Amino acid sequence: RGISVSMTEVNHCYENSQAERLNGILKQEYGLGRKLPSKAMAAKMVEHAIECFNTIRPHRALEMNYPERVHRRPAPMGANVSLN
Repeated sequence: RGISVSMTEVNHCYENSQAERLNGILKQEYGLGRKLPSKAMAAKMVEHAIECFNTIRPHRALEMNYPERVHRRPAPMGANVSLN
């Protein structure tokens, strides 16, 4: 019951670099790296961080756009589109 921990080899953050990058952003830019007073506060902050990450924060990999904007664009004709 609850959450189970899934770990890679000791100190091998490179095995899951995309998730580690996102965790770092959430902790450093959105204040989620500190102890929060309640689960309700944590849930509210996570929801806000996800909203900002997807709709406000520019991403270099998306040519300084944000995911929501890129997701709404139609794919160019003949484009090889991948979600990964």
